[in-house]
Amino acid sequence: MAVWDDLVGQDRVVDQLTAAARAAGATVEAGRGAAPAQGGNASLMTHAWLFTGPPGAGQVTAARAFAAALQCTSPDLALGGTPGCGFCDGCHTVLAGSHADVKYVRTDGLSIGVGDMRDLVLRASSYPTGGRWSVILVDAAHRLTEAAANALLKGVEEPSPRTVWLLCAPSVQDVLPTIRSRCRLLVLRTPAAEAVADMLVRRDGVDPETARLAALAGQGDVERARRLAVDEQARTRRAEVLRIPLEVADIGGCLTAAQRLVDTAKADAEALAETQDAKETDDLKAAYGAAEGGKAPRGMAGAVKELEKRQKSRATRTRRETLGVALLDLLGFYRDVLAIQLGSTGALANEDQRQALNRVAQAGPAEGTLRRIEAVLACRTALDRNVDPLLAVEAMTVALRAG
Repeated sequence: MAVWDDLVGQDRVVDQLTAAARAAGATVEAGRGAAPAQGGNASLMTHAWLFTGPPGAGQVTAARAFAAALQCTSPDLALGGTPGCGFCDGCHTVLAGSHADVKYVRTDGLSIGVGDMRDLVLRASSYPTGGRWSVILVDAAHRLTEAAANALLKGVEEPSPRTVWLLCAPSVQDVLPTIRSRCRLLVLRTPAAEAVADMLVRRDGVDPETARLAALAGQGDVERARRLAVDEQARTRRAEVLRIPLEVADIGGCLTAAQRLVDTAKADAEALAETQDAKETDDLKAAYGAAEGGKAPRGMAGAVKELEKRQKSRATRTRRETLGVALLDLLGFYRDVLAIQLGSTGALANEDQRQALNRVAQAGPAEGTLRRIEAVLACRTALDRNVDPLLAVEAMTVALRAG
């Protein structure tokens, strides 16, 4: 399976990245004194790329596939084959996260600090150790602190000839103008529900009807659609969220629904921490050679404290992300309500909730639905500004009742 197969509905982006990877391969071969692969064009390749697009469109997937294509060592390349075969050692190790010359940067916390970025810039100044390119993939470039962004700017301005930066962010506005002006921009689009459903059927063996409903409910987020298709718990959590519009008939129902939503997000974060945090702590102690019941080796206490700080930050981020997904589900519900009220004949994201949608649509005017959509968006903004989650969600549910 080629590395590009995980990109759903992004044919234009795949064509651009394939051409760039082919040009990059020609540059490497020319530097080695060998005949370049067919179709190489150096102008198609650049040292820094910025991948943007709506949530779930596949920015990181596209960047990882491009990294694999840059390291591809398929013998078919000399005959004009497409970079990114998915089977060679270069492709396989990149996709597995074990390639020595591909650094994958993703923060578990709320931001990426300047210390981490300085280390990456130093790494970017050196040539690849064994691969064709040295690739640095920053998963969430929009989470860089101001100091970290300034450090990144230096790396992007003065890269090694064989270093490539791949930055991923929700939108171009989330990245400093001085950085984005030095990157080639790739904008991914929201994939069609039909394409997502086809992928779920072919790769995950999901039955067509379940795949269709999951693709619609995913609202263009491929990974979200996959979870809804294969994970019963994900479907249950979504169903609980979509009960909220029917439960806000009085203040008591508003407060109960808000508490349940926040508790669910907290439970998800704690479930992740229960397994991941314990494993990380055990691995750290093993690295320091700590014996069970024995005295802690020198330096271990500080390392454990720093790890706990990162784990706490990750738990906060997980709660926010879980609430964010729930709010997106609510937005999709009220968008469908508005579509029904306005007589739209297009596909509904929550087709499996048709009865509830009709009930809410008949209970009030379209103006009230618009105000409810604004309430959900206001809640998202409040969470981004570090408002207490319970207070933000309670304010939203009360506003949903008022309409």
